Amino acid sequence: MIKRYCSVLLVSVFLWAYAGLLSAGALDDAVRRGVLKVGTTPDYVPFEMLDKQGRIVGFEIDLLRAMSRALGVELELIAVPYTDLVSGLMARKFDLIGSGMTVTQERNLKLNFSDSFIVVGQTVLMHPRLAGIISSVEELDDASYRVVTTRGTTGEAAAKRFLGAAQLSTVTTPEDGVQQVVEGKADAFIHDAPYNLIAMSRPQNSALLSLEQPFTFEPLAFGLKKGDYDSLNWINHFLNQIAQDGSYDRLHDKWFRDTAWIAEIE
Repeated sequence: MIKRYCSVLLVSVFLWAYAGLLSAGALDDAVRRGVLKVGTTPDYVPFEMLDKQGRIVGFEIDLLRAMSRALGVELELIAVPYTDLVSGLMARKFDLIGSGMTVTQERNLKLNFSDSFIVVGQTVLMHPRLAGIISSVEELDDASYRVVTTRGTTGEAAAKRFLGAAQLSTVTTPEDGVQQVVEGKADAFIHDAPYNLIAMSRPQNSALLSLEQPFTFEPLAFGLKKGDYDSLNWINHFLNQIAQDGSYDRLHDKWFRDTAWIAEIE
């Protein structure tokens, strides 16, 4: 009887420990291995992008580096196409998504999101032939206009929502979208305001026109697997801490007020 009791007890302890491992959060896993693995798509200026040395840099990347230091771990950035971020997280290829991802109701059905670390919106870049013709996004909602967006982004969703009558197409990267407008292959490009603002500052894009007022409200956040509330709690406290101690403002000014970094980007 005692032997049977001990066997049952050992099995119970094992199952309890195993269940604990299964329920461990992404940040717990990162601390155990000493590395925080983050999935990102480095083509979203100035949040994540490649510098001339091929390193991934940007505002969100600096936030992740600060997060890793606070955790006491190294940061490993895993570059994947934007459309592969959610599936990569589900396949445990990385611990969280840090890639300028907008919190949407559709995505929230698949992921849990941290508190937002910045709010952006969609804006429009246009070919100069539309000068004096188009003054609002609503005026682009016409079958005579060709509008391009980046595949899998909220820019694509916004175009489908607001510009259903226009000729809509998608490209793989925002650089491709801007280039199509520069070359006259498209009339307008829709993408997040920070990226479009910086794209306009580049000499090769200087002739483009801009509707600078965002026409959507889009909070960006870090994405984690559903149910990982311990990790969410830690990240939210981290974001609150850096907002209070001035770290966030310093990083924000570095990437959104200063322009020295532009010379280091490809």
